[in-house]
Formats: sequence, C-alpha cells, structure tokens
Amino acid sequence: MSTPLIAALDVGSTKVCCFIASEDSDGSVRVAGIGHQVAHGMRQGAVVDMEELEHSVRAAMEAAEAMAGERVRAVVVNVSGGQPNSANVRIEATLNGHPVDDSDLRRILEHGRAHHDVPDRVQLHAIPVDYTIDGNEGIRDPRGMFGDRLGVAIHVISAATGPVRNLSTVINRCHLDVAARVASPYAAGLACLVEDEKELGVTCIDMGGGTTSIAVFLGGQVVHTDVLPVGGHHVTSDVARGLSTSVALAERLKTLYGSAIPSAGDDREMLKVPLVGESEDGASNQVPRSLLNQIIQPRLEETLELVRAHLEQGGFDKLAGRRVVLTGGASQMQGVRDLAGLVLDKQVRLGRPVGFHGLADATGGPAFSTCAGLVRYAIAHPPAPQRGRKAAGGYESDGGKASGFGRIGQWLKKNF
Repeated sequence: MSTPLIAALDVGSTKVCCFIASEDSDGSVRVAGIGHQVAHGMRQGAVVDMEELEHSVRAAMEAAEAMAGERVRAVVVNVSGGQPNSANVRIEATLNGHPVDDSDLRRILEHGRAHHDVPDRVQLHAIPVDYTIDGNEGIRDPRGMFGDRLGVAIHVISAATGPVRNLSTVINRCHLDVAARVASPYAAGLACLVEDEKELGVTCIDMGGGTTSIAVFLGGQVVHTDVLPVGGHHVTSDVARGLSTSVALAERLKTLYGSAIPSAGDDREMLKVPLVGESEDGASNQVPRSLLNQIIQPRLEETLELVRAHLEQGGFDKLAGRRVVLTGGASQMQGVRDLAGLVLDKQVRLGRPVGFHGLADATGGPAFSTCAGLVRYAIAHPPAPQRGRKAAGGYESDGGKASGFGRIGQWLKKNF
C-alpha cells in the first residue's frame, strides 16, 4: 500500500457496506477490505433500532477488517436521513487594499457557515462554489489577487441533529470514531462522475433501497442536493402486496423478472408466485410477467417524476444540462435507464465507481457507489490528526492485529 488505510462506512436502509482502501501513487484507489451485510434497524435513511443496526455495522466492519488484515479506529460515514437541506449562500467581505490570502478565505467561509447556522440542524458541508472579486465571477482561487471586495458563494448542506446523533451513537457503540460525515448524494457523485460531467453540468440520481438522492454538479462543484424518502424497497413492497407473496420472494421476482419498460412477450411468460405464508412447494399462483411489470412501472415513474419536480422547483432542471447519471442498487433493474430518459427528458447513463482497483464485479457496481464516494471524500479531505498511532488522514491502524482481541484488551485497560 502506498498510503495508509481509509475506512468508509455506508449505512443504508437495506445494506451496510464498508470499504478499507488506500490511494495509489497514480491517484487510483486500491480497496484492501470489503464487508457488507443486510441492514437491520434502518428505515428511509434513519435509525429505527439501535441494537439491530449495531449488529449490522459490527458484522460489516469485522468482515472488511479481516479481509484487509488491519483494524481501523475511525470511519467516514454517509448521512441520508434527517431531511437533508441544501442552500446556497453568498457572502462578501472588504479586503482593504491587500491581496487575498488564506486568512481572508478562512474568515469569509467561517462567516458563511455562521450565517447559515440553523438551530437543531448539523452542517455537513460548507462548500465554496464560486469566488468573486469586485463583482467579477468565475474565480476558482482568488489568493494573491487584488480588489476591494471579496465574495464567495457557499453551498451549505445540513441535516436534523437527532437522526445524525443517533447514527453517530450506533457507530460509537461499535468502538469506532466518526472522522467525517458526508451527504449520501454528494458521495455517490464523487464516485461515479467524470470531471467533464461535473464541469459542464450533470445530475447524479442515487436510487437506493429506502431513499432516492439527487446531486447536481456544475462548474466542478456540487451545487444542489436532495433526498427523497422513496426507493427500491417500496417497489418490492408493492410487488409483495400486489401478488400476495412474501417480501423476500417479491424481491427475487423483481430482480430476476421485473422491468420498468413492458415488452411484447410479457403476457405469454408465466411466473410461479408462492402465496405469502406458504412454502415454495405450497399454494401458489401463476401470473403473467406483464402483471409484475404493471406493478413495478408506476412506482418507478412516480419516483422519477418526484425527482423531476424537485429539480424544477429548485431551478436546477435546466441549469444542470441534459446529462443524468443513474446509480444505486435500484438503478440496475431492467428498463430503469430507458424510463428515466423518458420521464426526465435527458441523456441517461448508468454510473458505477470509477478508478478503483480490488473491487470484484459483485462489489464494483452501482449499489456500491456511495461507499466508494466516501473513500474519495476521505482522500480529498483528510481529517485533522488525532491521538494514537495514525494512518492516513487521522485514521488509526494497529498493524493488522485481530480486531476482536485488540478491542477486548483496550476495554480491560480502560475498566481495570
């Protein structure tokens, strides 16, 4: 490994995923450990059962640590609950004739954060999008420039304090520190967008199990984010209700046979659907595939129409151009890309993590974009150093000792 390790933890509504990775000398990312488990205790991005979620996080972390042969102390975690809010703030300050330096940038950014500090909400990000000097826009780095007034447009992303603290508490109960929190749509965009897309304008839509998140990039920066409380699990629930089958079998039918776009042969293909409460060999129905797709298509259409409405309401429908990148586990269903193109009236491609080595096909697809984006964020924003022996960006590593015994020893030292 060319650099010490980084741990990213994606806590979703349907799965918990951990990547332990490092950055190679050529800028690519090498993943050394992967762990993922079914998520219990999460619903629509918010914690609903701390104990159940703790078990899921522990299992994912221990699997990743065992694969990497390392132990981590701090993780970068995503935030999709807490009704994330996105706002753009513009601040100006007087320069008094001296050139712009780092202290000026710090002062104006801190003023912008304080200006949008809302009670009962946690600021996840305060991202400088654009600088101006005396009204001249489009300045990427104003340091060393002269002028009378320095301005900055800041994109502030915040979330409700309660859900964020609940998630942090679960992670702390797993004997892990939270090194950074990253909004889920921002992370997904960092993983699967190329630089030209982010520069020219693109909308990244992450279709997860419990939520669908939106990130609009323009001029190389994220300028808008939003999270909608609908996802792939809602499609599964609709199938389970519509066909009177179990949720597990509905998920299987959706994955193997479901499509967002109907085809000519759907009426002729019959599917065996065991009834809820019956064994697979018990009572079942024979239904045409077209019935399954008639359940799936309206829910996906509704989700994409909600995305379009939110973009139009925020004024980002035209601003982001005609490019859309779909990612997330629910985006892999057959026909979703074509349906998104029809509903959003944009050019759509399927996004997956870019520039990662060590990911198998099973863990390198759209469902793992958020976790990969957390690694990208950690590399670009290394945390401040903390106590103890460090890995990159403030992450601690114990050189490959078994995680379970190391934590038991630490607990004994602390309590006795």
